[in-house]
Amino acid sequence: MQTSKEDRSLGELFGDLTREMSTLVRQEVNLASSEMGAKISRAGKDVGYLAIGGAVAYAGFLALLAALIIGLATFLPWWVSALIVGIIVAGIGYFLIQRGLSELKRVDLAPHQTIDTLKEDLQWAKEQTK
Repeated sequence: MQTSKEDRSLGELFGDLTREMSTLVRQEVNLASSEMGAKISRAGKDVGYLAIGGAVAYAGFLALLAALIIGLATFLPWWVSALIVGIIVAGIGYFLIQRGLSELKRVDLAPHQTIDTLKEDLQWAKEQTK
């Protein structure tokens, strides 16, 4: 025999509310996990810029070391030409590192969609207990 919503006991109503809130919380956790996964993926790309920038800066460092070893070149002294190349390569590396850092600063890791739905859920729960 089915009882209507108005005929159910307070215990049954709270039991239903507990089950619904439990389902809702599980769904919100899944949403937060999905949202964070997407943001972490984006941050991974930006970390890639940092890694590439670091590798290029390292190549610049090696060229600067070569400037100390080489000494003289044909048109310019060898150390001057190696120094110029080293400065250019290091400059490119610096640019890539700065780009990666600025992109990482733009990534907002807060799960805004989850926060918004949790606020809605809280409002719904307050209305259910009135």
